[in-house]
Amino acid sequence: MATSGTILLIEDEQEIADLLRFSFEREGYRLVHAATGEAGLERAGQGDLRVALLDIGLPGIDGIEVCRRLRAKSDIPIIMLTARDSEIDKIIGLEIGADDYVTKPFSPRELVARVKAVLRRSEERPVTVQTVTVGGFAIDSGRRQVETPDGEMIRPTAREFDLLWYLASHQGLVLSRQQILEAVWGYDYFGETRTVDVHVRQLRKKLADVPIETVWGVGYRMGD
Repeated sequence: MATSGTILLIEDEQEIADLLRFSFEREGYRLVHAATGEAGLERAGQGDLRVALLDIGLPGIDGIEVCRRLRAKSDIPIIMLTARDSEIDKIIGLEIGADDYVTKPFSPRELVARVKAVLRRSEERPVTVQTVTVGGFAIDSGRRQVETPDGEMIRPTAREFDLLWYLASHQGLVLSRQQILEAVWGYDYFGETRTVDVHVRQLRKKLADVPIETVWGVGYRMGD
């Protein structure tokens, strides 16, 4: 029977793995489990995955480093699992390319819902090939890459590009953080508006002088 795709769980707690395997298989997904970061990276290298669920507190290579290595090679959606209810953990995860995070303890039903939401957002990208130019940056929706004013080609992460494209497509308009969350992350996004700030900061690091302006107390505006 056809499945809804394969999910990679990188998690050292076997009880959690068994519980999530049952929950995801009931929803039509196939779940493969890796108990260490090393094993997870090896399995991810084989491809055919739709989502990676990644625990931060792994033995050996921790989840932050695993996320960094995964993102360097793939645009697969990544959801971080953390037992530490600390904002810094969440921010670090988002800065290195995670799409979402869940704090333990969580319900399997909630995690399944988040996976479906992340997949829906990642697969509802613009199909019309178009290039928008702002401040000398040519943003190519077909190749999902950006040419800088100096001619350098840069490929942001999937979420960073979606954010950049949304701002560029609404050039000159002041957009609130909530508007951006709803448009880029989806109405069912479970995170916080701080997520937008983190991704804007990442774009500014990668694209020096990109004209994303902060409108204090409101949100952001793409300038000329």
